[in-house]
Amino acid sequence: MTALLEVEGLVKHFVAERSLFGRALAHVKAVDGVSFSLEAGKTLALVGESGCGKSTVSRLVLRLIEPDAGAIRFEGRDLLSLGADALRKFRREAQIIFQDPYASLNPRMTVGQILTEPLALHSLVPSAQRRERVAEILRLVGLEPRLERRYPHEFSGGQRQRIAIARALAVEPKLIICDEPVSALDVSIRSQILNLLRDLQDRLGLAYIFVSHDLAVVKHIADHVAVMNLGQIVETAEADALFAAPRHPYSRALLSAIPVPKPRAKRSRIVLQGDIPSALNPPPGCRFHTRCPYVIDRCRSEMPQLVPDGTGHATACHRTSELPSSAAIVPSDGGFSPVLEKLVAAFSGGPEAARGGGVSSLGTDPA
Repeated sequence: MTALLEVEGLVKHFVAERSLFGRALAHVKAVDGVSFSLEAGKTLALVGESGCGKSTVSRLVLRLIEPDAGAIRFEGRDLLSLGADALRKFRREAQIIFQDPYASLNPRMTVGQILTEPLALHSLVPSAQRRERVAEILRLVGLEPRLERRYPHEFSGGQRQRIAIARALAVEPKLIICDEPVSALDVSIRSQILNLLRDLQDRLGLAYIFVSHDLAVVKHIADHVAVMNLGQIVETAEADALFAAPRHPYSRALLSAIPVPKPRAKRSRIVLQGDIPSALNPPPGCRFHTRCPYVIDRCRSEMPQLVPDGTGHATACHRTSELPSSAAIVPSDGGFSPVLEKLVAAFSGGPEAARGGGVSSLGTDPA
């Protein structure tokens, strides 16, 4: 199957310090050679610690910021060669949902105006039919059309995120980048939003890039996972395969840090030693070697390449075949929060539940 999105060797360095005459003296290597692909209707999760570059990758894909090097292809088109008019047309096909529902909506515009703006900008619907289209979009995300006259401050956090999703859906995109879309929400509301996103994907054939540090959420929604560390992808795999048997020491450390609500459960916690390297001056060789418990001399001098094993699992580690089994590291429940799991199941029930059934059972989405 041809990939909807292909990213190759993506690089973005930000200038951190300039001389008196404007010459760059130091760079933050936010993204340093990232490559991945995404099929239509699938979800790729980018995970890692704060500052690893996952949000920067999402903005580079949409050309909200320009890369220094690399290639981005969408349905075979080179996005980096698009002019202003062609780039605006591309905006219809790729949208983003931001992390903070309080900051991502214009407080001076009503919900109706927020949703009408993209329809008018792209000339998608005649002006006489826009109100009807806005009502349809609101119902799609589980909100009543009568709410279109309200302003963002009149809504709860969960409702605002539904509005943000509705704004992304207004232009009928093929790809939506979800940048930590549920991290600011309560667990009960989080489950509703996750079910809504899954239902919309099934109904509309959407592809997602899901940026998150919450591995429980990632396991629930992702088809594939790419683990990032200091601007580079160190492991990629199908979600089930990665959660069952992580191979890179960094992935294992992330999974071992997941709290397990079983006090007597036997598991080996990986406590990383040493300091986190700075993106201003990444260490030579493997960028994880300063904290890796399995480091050897080769790791300090030679950067490992992301090597696939033929099953869709790729790892950037010199010692992948030598590492001990991860069975004692991975939580018995795969790190999936039982509370979130029960809430997701409670609010699942097909399209009606995702569109609003869960909301009515809690009143009006009390985030």
